[in-house]
Amino acid sequence: MKYPQDVVIAPEVSEKTYALQDAAVYTFRVHPDATKPEIRSAVEALFNVKVAKVNTLNRKGKRKRNRRLPTFGKRPDVKRAYVTLAPGESIDLFEA
Repeated sequence: MKYPQDVVIAPEVSEKTYALQDAAVYTFRVHPDATKPEIRSAVEALFNVKVAKVNTLNRKGKRKRNRRLPTFGKRPDVKRAYVTLAPGESIDLFEA
């Protein structure tokens, strides 16, 4: 993976991740094959900040019932990255 846009897919926004932003921890949905050094360099390149720590989390997709047929489908698996920034750094995710 060469391009930072291929590594970091989108920011994850929820009540929990929004509360973590006060502690300079930002959550991103990342490519399933991305490694921690790749995520670190991608966030630093995209947002021009200094990253202190990266934690990753693989979430399995839920099994969902099909309404018409007696079968089940599955939502996709998602990999998240919790990125802690260096002191004094911040990312403005909701800029106008």
